[in-house]
Amino acid sequence: MRKWVLAIAMIAAVPSVGMAADAEAGKTVFNKCKACHQVDKNAVGPHLGGIVGRKAASVADYNYSEALKKSGITWDEAALDKWLQGPSKDVPGTKMIFPGIKDATDRANLIAYLATLK
Repeated sequence: MRKWVLAIAMIAAVPSVGMAADAEAGKTVFNKCKACHQVDKNAVGPHLGGIVGRKAASVADYNYSEALKKSGITWDEAALDKWLQGPSKDVPGTKMIFPGIKDATDRANLIAYLATLK
């Protein structure tokens, strides 16, 4: 019984991808991305406008890694959450050198913000 209570408490403490996220708070988390990404044009990384629902490595005029081109990823909430935990762990060989966002709430808020970008 004690193990079940502990397991339930641990699950309840971890925000899920489908949780109610705060896009406005995600806009602040996006500051971590701005060194390489913009909303409306390619920079060091591809633009992130319209990323939710887009196939990975599909932005025109951006030179993606072969690993990302072959990944078959479509950027939905679950794929973005996994990617944002550590891009090189998710897709070994990616050009994106970023340690990831460890906090699940920050990731959920960032994904909510990215979903607002068109």
